[in-house]
Amino acid sequence: MAPNDSAHIAEEDDLGTGRRRAARYAVPVAVIGVAAVTIGLVPALAAAGDPSLPKISAQELIEKIAASDTERLSGSVRISTDLGLPSLAGLGDLAGGSLAPKGGAGGGSPDSTADPSSKLMELGSGTHTLRVAADGPDKQRVSIQEDAAEYSLIHNGDDVWAYDSASNEAFHATSSEGTEKGAPGKKDKGLSGKDVPATPKEFAEQALAAAGDTTSVTVDGTARVAGREAYRLVLKPKQAGSTVESVKIAVDAETGTPLKFTLAPSSGGKAVLDVGFTKVDFGKPAASTFDFTPPKGAKVTQGDEAHEGDRAVRPELPKGGEGAGKTAPPTVIGKGWSAVYAFTSPEGAPTAKDTAGLPKEAQGFLDALGDKVTGKFGSGTVYKTRLVNALMTDDGKIYVGAVTPATLVKAADGAQ
Repeated sequence: MAPNDSAHIAEEDDLGTGRRRAARYAVPVAVIGVAAVTIGLVPALAAAGDPSLPKISAQELIEKIAASDTERLSGSVRISTDLGLPSLAGLGDLAGGSLAPKGGAGGGSPDSTADPSSKLMELGSGTHTLRVAADGPDKQRVSIQEDAAEYSLIHNGDDVWAYDSASNEAFHATSSEGTEKGAPGKKDKGLSGKDVPATPKEFAEQALAAAGDTTSVTVDGTARVAGREAYRLVLKPKQAGSTVESVKIAVDAETGTPLKFTLAPSSGGKAVLDVGFTKVDFGKPAASTFDFTPPKGAKVTQGDEAHEGDRAVRPELPKGGEGAGKTAPPTVIGKGWSAVYAFTSPEGAPTAKDTAGLPKEAQGFLDALGDKVTGKFGSGTVYKTRLVNALMTDDGKIYVGAVTPATLVKAADGAQ
């Protein structure tokens, strides 16, 4: 996708032993995080043929999206994501569990299978069916439907609940705690997490905000999405070096609400991300939709208790004392779709050469993602997806962007 605030993916998570251990491969796992940040709600176009609608310019359609004030809706969604990654099943366990020392907090596994910080990571690959509902900024619900179970994330006022029917476990937090954990809250920009887009409208707003003189914006006919008439808005990079070929947004002709968001990679093949509604209703959802009481016998984990053990088992700080380990703001190299964000690893943090002691599954995941590269900058490893790539040099520099590996190497060479 066009450049956005995804640059913060290299920042170190200091919430406990598991997260400090995760610094060993924060960049490659963060690549998944960025990809996960590109996840929301998805449907296939109906086969009834394209509707006949009045002509509209690209600028008029953008203004129509900006004027849309849809806050109430319910519907069904499919999410299809193909980042060209190894399976992400269990990646949440890597981030919050198997990275933690065995016998430490959490025993090397997440505190609760209902914890959103690990569960939502599963949306980073494959195809998923969701049911969604929203009634203003204080009430949202997302339910992930699985073969014989369902995972639900509910925000109602100050309460955030998550429930995993497969394990009969629930997670509860207040809005402020929930946002820190990755659940929705009052200040969130999306349904699925803090600063994480979760509807086609949120994806569209981010893409349009980044569109400028480096972007071609056109209207490419009409479509039917979830039984509704829509215009097709198409964004394409004018620059070389981006991993994005195009972004297509189906915009509801009546309300201006984006109904479908499709991101196609410059490498060709199926879409990296296909997000939209299969069914949608803009009426007010029933108030009971956002009610939740844990079933009898459910294990309930409170948000303020979830990582208490992690806080109690503090790791040794990197060299440099209390302030060490914090990353400085990134330097932006280039602009638009070919922008690269450059970081310097915190003092004492591992570099691309430092992989000793990684869990077996983590090392295998890195091996599948990484390619060794060299240049004027020296040597390093490029961690790849079909959308976001990251170069970690052997001397601790990090370059990230929705750009090709060659563009990353060029940026690293130019920074010398």
